[in-house]
Amino acid sequence: MDQFRPREDRDQVGLPQGIEEVWFRLNELMKGRGVWLGALVVIILYLASGFYVVGPGEKGVVLLFGKVNSVTEPGLRYRLPRPFMSHIIVDTASVRRAEIGFRSERGRSGAVPSESLMLTGDENIVEVQLIVQYMVQDPVKFLFGAEQPETALRASAEIALRGAVGENTIDYTMTKGREDVQKRVETYLQKLLDNYNTGLLVTQARLLVVDPPAQVKEAFHDVVRAWEDRERVMKEAEGYREDVVPKARGQAQQEIREAEAYKAQRVIRARGEAQRFTALLQEYSKSPGVTRERLYLESAERFLPAPKKIIMEGSDSRVLPLLPLIGTEQQSITGGTGPGQKIAPAEKKGN
Repeated sequence: MDQFRPREDRDQVGLPQGIEEVWFRLNELMKGRGVWLGALVVIILYLASGFYVVGPGEKGVVLLFGKVNSVTEPGLRYRLPRPFMSHIIVDTASVRRAEIGFRSERGRSGAVPSESLMLTGDENIVEVQLIVQYMVQDPVKFLFGAEQPETALRASAEIALRGAVGENTIDYTMTKGREDVQKRVETYLQKLLDNYNTGLLVTQARLLVVDPPAQVKEAFHDVVRAWEDRERVMKEAEGYREDVVPKARGQAQQEIREAEAYKAQRVIRARGEAQRFTALLQEYSKSPGVTRERLYLESAERFLPAPKKIIMEGSDSRVLPLLPLIGTEQQSITGGTGPGQKIAPAEKKGN
């Protein structure tokens, strides 16, 4: 130990002798290697700076000496550290919006007449406000295809809107042509963005305000309300037609089916009557007298009322008289027959 440190210094440290020897040996070893170890740590940190993270809904554009080398997907990625390589993270999932003809930002809210006022096809002035929703489709074109692509989108949206409004009349644009104008603006705007290599994708173009100048705004609003009332009445009439016509058709089919059923019933009954008459004629030709008598009795039985009779025990004779039930019931109801009255016997029916 004396060769590493003076004894008085060892006594001042107060360490055990074994641990003290290890400590001084490590110091001797590190005296010549400290610079190399520091350099190694710096190199490791330098190489570790090449790790980067691409979040969900994002894409990373890797640059090699300032030129596009690759596009990476979400996850933990690695590229060579600067100045050899660098990366740019682009959000490709968020839906962004651009406001044409107005601003809703804090401190700048309100209409922008230089953007909102435009001419229609019938040379009327109209105030139009438009919202464009878009997202980044190609991160490489978004970064390097056009200078300030979002500014180019705003200018292109204004151009597309003025072109679509200028092709139609003010009445058409304010009423039933709003959806058509929106589709035209969206299609034309996407073509302009593709021509400018902005890498942007238009997801929706929606008209917020389509108003005439303030001096004639109320009159035009009356026109719009009249169009809306007409559309409402037409929809109500169509709904009533869709309700009444099927019912009428169903009722007609029901009556037709009932008539067909009645027809089939009458035909079957007529055929049965004809067959019965034919069979009766055949029987009559075999025995006319018997058949005639049977027909007479059946007719009398069908048309004459069935007789009702009561058998009562008599006091004067052992023979039980047969009394008509109908006459008895009528006398009992009217009170004509009492305890001391006699009931006349029923008349015998002739052969």
